[in-house]
Amino acid sequence: MTELQEGAPLIAPSTTDHPLYDSVVEACKTVYDPEIPVNIFDLGLIYTININDQSEVRVVMTLTAPGCPVAGEMPSWVADAVEAVPGVKQVDVEMTFQPQWGMDMMSDEARLELGFM
Repeated sequence: MTELQEGAPLIAPSTTDHPLYDSVVEACKTVYDPEIPVNIFDLGLIYTININDQSEVRVVMTLTAPGCPVAGEMPSWVADAVEAVPGVKQVDVEMTFQPQWGMDMMSDEARLELGFM
């Protein structure tokens, strides 16, 4: 386990100013957890989208629970969706459970859809 630097955020910031960022987010929104009728982006399962100058995308994501039945498949679903975005050269999807996912990470839309609002 890697040591966190003092004051470093638990979730690294995304490269929101990259021209491909919005398209990558939209691609992530096409992936759904089969047990929950909300896309994984609005569920808060996508922690970081990092896009470098070579248009290589690194996605750091989690699952609602480590024992999720699709744990082995979900990263490839995300990679397939993001690889289809025009301009993306390469995709690397990393799974993490630090920090652990919580319902507070969901978007307002997801909370509404699931009846939590």
